[in-house]
Amino acid sequence: MTQATVEPIRAQAAIHHAYLLGLQLRISTHKGPEVMEEWMFKLFRRQHLSKFLSSFEKLGLSHEPDAIACAKYHVLSNSIGGVPVEYMAESKTKAWVRFRYPRWMYDGPTLCGVPIGVSRGFLRGWYAHNGVSLKNPRLGYVCVSEDMTGEFGFCGYFKEYDHDLSEEERLQFSKGELPPPFKAEDQPQPPASDWTAERLEKANRNYAMEYIRNGLSELVKVIGYDETKEHASITARLIGLQYYAQTAAALKSVDGNAADATHYLMQIMSGMGDDITPISNHKTEETTSFEQTGLRIVKGLSGDERSLVLSCWKELWIGAIRSHREMLGLECEQVNEEKLVWTVTNIRGR
Repeated sequence: MTQATVEPIRAQAAIHHAYLLGLQLRISTHKGPEVMEEWMFKLFRRQHLSKFLSSFEKLGLSHEPDAIACAKYHVLSNSIGGVPVEYMAESKTKAWVRFRYPRWMYDGPTLCGVPIGVSRGFLRGWYAHNGVSLKNPRLGYVCVSEDMTGEFGFCGYFKEYDHDLSEEERLQFSKGELPPPFKAEDQPQPPASDWTAERLEKANRNYAMEYIRNGLSELVKVIGYDETKEHASITARLIGLQYYAQTAAALKSVDGNAADATHYLMQIMSGMGDDITPISNHKTEETTSFEQTGLRIVKGLSGDERSLVLSCWKELWIGAIRSHREMLGLECEQVNEEKLVWTVTNIRGR
């Protein structure tokens, strides 16, 4: 895997990650903490139901005791997505996880701007449901430290009790407990033969993209389609504006004319794994175009869900093009379910 092929993948991971963080801040400030908690609950329950059991076999965990398997799962799945997490086992029925900083979910100053309901939402949505998914009614999660409360980071343990847990008991809080000492030799590692460097880079990109795809779909269930589209579109536009310079620098793109902007878009879109083709008969001094086929961002989606994700996602790239020194515009034509045509135009030249 060359630098030329890896940088577009990394750029896509970075801008989708930023989009998620921006949308969290947008919803926190415009809709409030109760909406944020409900959104995070729905998002992480959807992620859990989609990914949790299906990944167990891939990660080689199906033979482990449930508490240990759950803790190792969160270390492995998060590390594949670029998130640092540590594992400490006390016994076969009690195993700890500790997330280290910087936190991927609240990168940079985002940690100071989102309410505690964000973590409460994902604890209820994912961690409290592990026992249910594993058909073990005695398995629960105990949180001893949270991110927003300024302790030592998100930390807790999976525990198998000697009795069946009620729904309320599946997530508990026990502030003041400390995890066992960290041991580097105990940390689980993904099978090296399966997780090559290229696959890890793509997994990191997909990790961020899935949060956007699922996040938008679940936000609709909390605030409705129209408000979701409004907030998600302006957030995408702002992230595109803000992150153009960073992504362009990584791709060694030139902040220049329409042709330079098109080259940037073609480079970064190649990081999606889609097919990118220039359209030579659309090229003039002031206008250039290219086709994008495959559309990984909406793969498997249909109806209003597909329409929403694609509509909001387009705004990322409109923002990026508007960030150029030249006054450029970006138009997107959907040719069919699998193909888009992007056209960059010098607005002054019209």
